[in-house]
Amino acid sequence: MYRKVLNYLRGQVTVEVESAAPERVLNLCAAHNIPFWELEWLSEIRLRAVTSRAALPRLQEALAQTDAAVTVLRRQGAPEVWRQYRRRYVLWAAAGLLLAASVLGSTHIWAFQVTGNDTVPTETILRTLEKYGVTLGSRSRIDQEDLRNHALTDLPDVVWLTVNIRGCTAHVQVVERQRPPHLYTDGEKANVVAARDGLVTKVQALDGQAQVLAGTTVTAGQVLISGVVDSDRRGYRLLHGLGQVWARTWYEMSVSVPLTVQEKERETGAVTRLALDVGRKRIKIYGKGSMTGPDCDKMTVYHQARLPFGLTLPATLAVERTVRYAAAETERPEAEARAEGQEQLLRQLQAMLDAGEGQLLRHSFDAARQGKWLVVTLRAECEEQIGVSSPLSTDGAE
Repeated sequence: MYRKVLNYLRGQVTVEVESAAPERVLNLCAAHNIPFWELEWLSEIRLRAVTSRAALPRLQEALAQTDAAVTVLRRQGAPEVWRQYRRRYVLWAAAGLLLAASVLGSTHIWAFQVTGNDTVPTETILRTLEKYGVTLGSRSRIDQEDLRNHALTDLPDVVWLTVNIRGCTAHVQVVERQRPPHLYTDGEKANVVAARDGLVTKVQALDGQAQVLAGTTVTAGQVLISGVVDSDRRGYRLLHGLGQVWARTWYEMSVSVPLTVQEKERETGAVTRLALDVGRKRIKIYGKGSMTGPDCDKMTVYHQARLPFGLTLPATLAVERTVRYAAAETERPEAEARAEGQEQLLRQLQAMLDAGEGQLLRHSFDAARQGKWLVVTLRAECEEQIGVSSPLSTDGAE
């Protein structure tokens, strides 16, 4: 590796030599101390090799007295690059600006990456950091202790925060506060009531007095576990009813699915607009106006400027392409609409059962066409936990 770098800096030339006695060529190179490497025999009278740029004149002079013919195939190395580009002043100016941008970018923050936050929004964390001077364009030298002491007071759900600078990207790592589960106090008196109609299958009363048994039919709002229990001293005692009541429940849900859809037929126009985001400022490389509407699709692609070695520059090219289509109304098969409606209903039902820790026992679907719509109906039997806490009225208890 060291030898390759040295040869590149000194410059190297790939030559092809044709001679009736090629071994004599090698002997002359050794006698005149002419270095060569990557020797390749092309035929009995032709060979290819690489020599240094400085040794090429000596090689040509040594072989001039023989019948050998020397052909230069390729010139490589730093001297050759300098010869080709030394008069391209615009290129050197751009390289200087790029170097200056690299130096400036490595000492300032031009991008953020937040990790560790599940409940606290990223925007809230970034606004808090901006409040205390850590924002786009600020210097990368940060007093971590001072920043942490101030930022944590504004982020009650965060217990630890640090900002690590890598290149010009600030990696913000946070640890959120683990909130303990809500524990009721002695002052909270409540019953457990039914969230919906059902047929009770199991009752688990952890605190309070159960008002129903397995096999009982209940309606929404009916007391399942009472917070009023008998007491020897004053006749009754108020407490927080606690427990779970499982019941079989029935659902009937419907959804209307369109039988006609708008499909794209052909592209009628397209506009591509460019913008350059530098820090927080956007430089629009297009005029005023916009082509957006229900018959248009818009896609924006962001290209972050990066150097070959991974340094992120504070510039992003935004390419926005808007395409307008001619749409036509077409009718789709009823089976496709029915499948879409069934999927919607099952997804909606499953979300309701997940909230009540329930499971689907059996279900069926019906479908009926009404004009340009297909009405899909779901009938389902489930088992779920229907007990929910409801504040207890002390006036009613007395």
